[in-house]
Amino acid sequence: MHAEQLVQMVNDISAFFAPASPAAEAAAEVAGHLKHQWEPRMRRQIVEIWRAGEGDFSAVGRAAVALLAAETPHPAG
Repeated sequence: MHAEQLVQMVNDISAFFAPASPAAEAAAEVAGHLKHQWEPRMRRQIVEIWRAGEGDFSAVGRAAVALLAAETPHPAG
């Protein structure tokens, strides 16, 4: 999947959770959603995008992917 599409999906999910919760709680909810609903390949790809400093993430989306990245090992290389 294209990076822009994945980032847009994260931002859309973030927009759903953000109004109902404080930012830190919304980020945790988004990260949980990504962990349970996205396939591993998509999760690895969005973390790689975030680690590269790419993508136009919303603030909640950026925080959510940071939480996900903290649980995702760096690829060997």
